[in-house]
Amino acid sequence: MPLPRSVPFGFLGVPLRNLWKLQRAARVTTACWVDARPGRGMLRPALHPELDMITRRLALKTAAVAAVVSPTLIHAAPAAAPAAAPAAPTGPFRLDPLPYAADALEPFIDARTMEIHHGRHHAAYVNGLNKVVTDHADLAGKSPLELISNIAALPETARTAVRNHGGGHVNHSFFWQLLKRNGGIPPSGPLMEALVRRFGTFDGFKAEFTKASLAVFGSGWAWLSKDKAGEIGIETTANQDSPYMGGRIPLVGIDVWEHAYYLKYQNKRVDYVNAFFNVIHWEVVAEKFTKPA
Repeated sequence: MPLPRSVPFGFLGVPLRNLWKLQRAARVTTACWVDARPGRGMLRPALHPELDMITRRLALKTAAVAAVVSPTLIHAAPAAAPAAAPAAPTGPFRLDPLPYAADALEPFIDARTMEIHHGRHHAAYVNGLNKVVTDHADLAGKSPLELISNIAALPETARTAVRNHGGGHVNHSFFWQLLKRNGGIPPSGPLMEALVRRFGTFDGFKAEFTKASLAVFGSGWAWLSKDKAGEIGIETTANQDSPYMGGRIPLVGIDVWEHAYYLKYQNKRVDYVNAFFNVIHWEVVAEKFTKPA
């Protein structure tokens, strides 16, 4: 049966009562081909037999308006807005600026990673810790290090948040001070003697530290730390836990959360760990080692 003529209030000349045909046709528009024979420059259905019922004129209109009529054909997704940086921390705990420019550690750690790592991730930990002390005013007078060094003494309702946010704040504050441009020159003096005594050679220490860094499952840290007797060792912690929580003092720590390296190294954590040795501030490490516990 021939299609009825267009009637007023149609869509681009197509009567409203026939728009259902356009909607059905739109679902198979991508399965159509162009009949290029003389005088037959029109869309022909490749898969759907119901298009045979549509006149040439209606088929051409279908191709023109399919994206408008059928929501199943083309969706123009709005551009995603960039993630906003956390608000500047307010409260007793503050985010100190980096002790160097964001690009100072190039090419080993890229500037964009440093900007996001410090300005967003570290800032979020500081904000989280400030929120904890807002709800527990008796904790506001303690330093972050005091808070995480005796988690068991905290109110039960604050322990997890202090462990996560306080640990994140302490770990990252330590991390920024550990790095420098043109670092990586092996230490000397008592620290080197302790490394050789414990690991055989400096390269032996690097191999064991790398092994530990790669063994962290998911998110966490690898550390060179010392106990109260001054004995050094390598350990790992999950999430934002710190050697301080176990009574040990961190000397070297590498953040192996993916936010610390993914922009530059993607899933190649081993490349990030190898690059890390080129930016260690060994003078700072040696100072921490010789400082009484």
